[in-house]
Amino acid sequence: MAASTGVAAGSELPPLELRVRRSDLVRYAGASLDFNPIHWNERVADEVGLPGVIAHGMYTMAIAGRIVTDWLTDPGALLEYGARFIRPVIVPNDDEGARVEVTAKVRDIRDDGTARIDITAKFEGKAVLGKAIAIVRLPE
Repeated sequence: MAASTGVAAGSELPPLELRVRRSDLVRYAGASLDFNPIHWNERVADEVGLPGVIAHGMYTMAIAGRIVTDWLTDPGALLEYGARFIRPVIVPNDDEGARVEVTAKVRDIRDDGTARIDITAKFEGKAVLGKAIAIVRLPE
């Protein structure tokens, strides 16, 4: 356990339930300049064999990372964050959107005052990110 923080290996972060709506994808497309129509056009998504419009992988990764930055309260304490995209989040054209459930656990605390956090993000009960790992600087 990191004596000054009260955080121990195995500690769970407060879970998050997030909604991804088509309007979020449009805003993200504008910010990222990723206007690929699979992220907003049902016809194109169908034509390329997708089960529907899918969220941008980087958007999914970013919102999942909120579990760590919300917990830290200082986004600058997030030192590293990486993940693999293993399954898409299909975003329906309705007001509810897609529900993404995010959990995280402190895997280990290091002698240098940092910790490794393992993140799990699920859509329809299945993982959408693989090897989602954050390295954070713990508060003193």
